[in-house]
Order: sequence, then C-alpha cells, then structure tokens
Amino acid sequence: MGGMTLFLSDEDVTAAVDAPLAVAAMRDALLAAYEGRLIAPPRAAAPLGGGRLVLTAGHLTGEWYGFRSYDTFGHPYGEQLVVLHDAGSGAVRAIAVGEELGSRRTGGLGGVAVDALARPDAATLGVVGSGRQAWTQVWAAAAVRPLREVTVHSRSAARREAFAARVRSELGVPARAVGTAAEAVRDRDVVVLATTSVTPVLAAADLAPGTHLNAVGFKQVDRHEFGPDLLDAADLLVTDSPAQAAGYVPPMLAAVEPYAGRLRDLGAVLAGAVPGRTGADQISVFCSTGLAGTEVFLLDRLARRTAPAR
Repeated sequence: MGGMTLFLSDEDVTAAVDAPLAVAAMRDALLAAYEGRLIAPPRAAAPLGGGRLVLTAGHLTGEWYGFRSYDTFGHPYGEQLVVLHDAGSGAVRAIAVGEELGSRRTGGLGGVAVDALARPDAATLGVVGSGRQAWTQVWAAAAVRPLREVTVHSRSAARREAFAARVRSELGVPARAVGTAAEAVRDRDVVVLATTSVTPVLAAADLAPGTHLNAVGFKQVDRHEFGPDLLDAADLLVTDSPAQAAGYVPPMLAAVEPYAGRLRDLGAVLAGAVPGRTGADQISVFCSTGLAGTEVFLLDRLARRTAPAR
C-alpha cells in the first residue's frame, strides 16, 4: 500500500489547484452535502493542555472518507494534515501536508458563494485583510467574475501594498491599497472580510445596496469581525454548513435568534431548493465556516488527476 499513497506538499498543491478547479470542486461538495451524499459533521477537538488538536472529517458515501487535522498550539508552522481513504478498501489514497489545500478549499467555497449570490455584473471587489485567507478569496472571486478593480485595507500599510501588487501581478486585475476599511468596501460589488479581528472592522452603513459580502474571519457570538448591524442589513444570509454554524461554542452570530431562522444553506441555494439573490439592490452575506470534508473532497480531485511521482 505504501507505494500507492500519493504524498502532496504545498508546492504540489499550488501547482495543481487553480481557482476554477477549487471552485468547481467546492460547488460539487456543497451539492453533495445538501443531497446527503457527503457526510460532514461539525469539527471535533481534543484538548491537549496548551492547545487543541482539531479534526474535520467527511465521508462521500461509497467513495471515500478522510479527515483534516490542525492544532491551536500557536506554532508559526503548525502544519495541517489531510488524509484520504478509499471507502471500499480503507487504503490511504493520498496525504497532503501544509496550508495550501485548506486555504484554497476555503477560497473555493467563497468563490462558489460569490458566483451564486453576487450580482451577475459584479466587477469591483473590496477586501479587508491581507493574509492567506484574504488572498484565496480574491483569487477565487476573480475566477467567477471579471473583476476590473480590487481595493484592499489591512492594519499594515506594507502588507496591504504587497497584497495589491500581488493582485496586479498574479491575477492581472488593477488593485490599490487604501487607508481604511470603510474606503476599501465603499461602492464595491463584492466585499471580503478576512481578518483576525475579534471586534467589528466595518459598519453595515459602509456597504452600498446590492453588495455581496464573504465573511471568513471570526463570526461567533462572543468575537466577530462584523456586528449585528451587518446581519440586520442583510436581505440574504447564507452559510456553507448550518450544522457547523450552530456547532461552534459559542455558536455563530448568524446561527442564533433573531437570525437563525433566516440563515440559508449555500448547498440548498445551489440546488435551487431555496432562493438566492432575487434583486439587484439586496445585500447578501455569506458566513464561511469551512464545511467539513471539503479538504478531503479537494484532495480526492487531485489524487484522481495526479499519478504518483514514484
């Protein structure tokens, strides 16, 4: 069996996973979860004294099962592990080590949300945050809408300038760094919130009618990068995993009253079971949780198209 297992590094994942592939795989995963074929329970955590080891597991019925593990020990290189098993034999088909599979998966989920919920003519994007999650959100959004400008704000002027330069060089989209979050999101068709802030970084009043917003950072009752004003302003509230939204301790802000009854499943929107955007002036908000099993889903896609090097 050892010789049959595919091992993937961050470099391998970077070379193999472009944004269209990530978005297509995540669309399939969300539909599979909605249809009950992808079993995706809320994440499990083992407290280990000084940190936790967190597991997100999934099972695509009759095809594969697997998990992702990551830790909260705070190491700068606390590497993630994703393991794919064949459901028939139990054999380990593939193992990925590093950050890229998880972050490209999260970007892909955000890209699906933008494609499904943003206005069809959306062409401008504002991003608050300049880290890995912010990057993959913009990377995926550029694959589903023909972006003509990106504005970016983050606390570090150097990092936001570098982020804008990367958008220009790698995505070929005009981009500029700006001095405030409000300026970054003003009159934007699509907004990405991807910060590590535990207090709101923008006000709903900063958003124009018709904006679609992806929230990727903290969004729980006790710590959140946006406030209840955003949820109050939203005509459409969507998440990739209602089970995970309710399963956080404490739960996601959008998963408690008065919002819980309005929170829709992105998979259900994709399947046409519940409506998505129905008007050009609606504000739509996607609260990303990282649906369990989606890293394994993406690893399966890679394993099927990548022959082992040796």
